[in-house]
Amino acid sequence: MTKKLVEILLVEDDASDAELTVSALEKIDVACHVELVGDGAAALDYLFAQGAYAGRPRTTNPDAVLLDLKLPKIDGLEVLRQMKSDARTVNIPVIVLTASAEDRNLTEAYRLGVNSYVVKPVDFEQFTEAVRRLGLWLSITRPPKE
Repeated sequence: MTKKLVEILLVEDDASDAELTVSALEKIDVACHVELVGDGAAALDYLFAQGAYAGRPRTTNPDAVLLDLKLPKIDGLEVLRQMKSDARTVNIPVIVLTASAEDRNLTEAYRLGVNSYVVKPVDFEQFTEAVRRLGLWLSITRPPKE
């Protein structure tokens, strides 16, 4: 049986966090392709196949989005709001992966429809383990098709 390739959109502006996340995902026994964008505007362009991603097939959504909240241009909560209010992206699982442990961000993210909210551990090993577990979760999660 061939393993399904898990397509992940990683929305992260911190290069070291992005590198660490991709590295942790590569270490799990799940085939992943990670598309990295560094700000909220690029995330929306990618998801809606517009701007720099206008040539991307609109019929191929990522299997999941790993979303930081503190992003340049458009913050993560606004990305989440737009995703969950559009029929083309409403069913894509979104995992907030952020340094923000603020209750108001947590509450708002769940109100908007996030699937999970993970505060990035500061410790390297704990961060790697958290991302590894997210990758495993993503490999078995099956969202409804559009």
